[in-house]
Amino acid sequence: MPDNKMSRMMSHLHKVPALFRIRARSLLVGRIVKFVGTAGCTIEELSQQRAVVSIQNRKPIQNHIGSVHAAAMALIAETASGFVVAMNVPDDRVPVIKSMKINFFKRSKGSMRAVAQLSPEQISSILATEKGEVTPSIVVTDEEGKEPISCEMVWAWTPKRKPPR
Repeated sequence: MPDNKMSRMMSHLHKVPALFRIRARSLLVGRIVKFVGTAGCTIEELSQQRAVVSIQNRKPIQNHIGSVHAAAMALIAETASGFVVAMNVPDDRVPVIKSMKINFFKRSKGSMRAVAQLSPEQISSILATEKGEVTPSIVVTDEEGKEPISCEMVWAWTPKRKPPR
């Protein structure tokens, strides 16, 4: 099982009572990536294999027709996929988004939820390769359980740069 700073931070949350765990996880992730906290994303689940991120349909993140803004939909997909990758990237490497492709099919209804997953083979590749890329599977659904968008997020990892002397 991968052991990095991110997975160690998340493992400490098991000490938090279950009732408060989602809120604690969301606050912690919001401190790591400020925009995630500013937008009000909820980190429902985060493990080496799977991440679930949701966002409520509220005025600050709505578009002109009252549904979740396209940028907010992209945010939850990027956040879920990025953090499931980050849970696996060794501490001497850094994950970065390489590309994102989103297709919009229909108007969404209500709040949104993104589920990103990595296969055991993808996790093995992250651990065994100093530099590479991976495309987690991502499903984004609305309150009705429909998929108004499809996403493809390609994440890369590279060795951390050493600070100049």
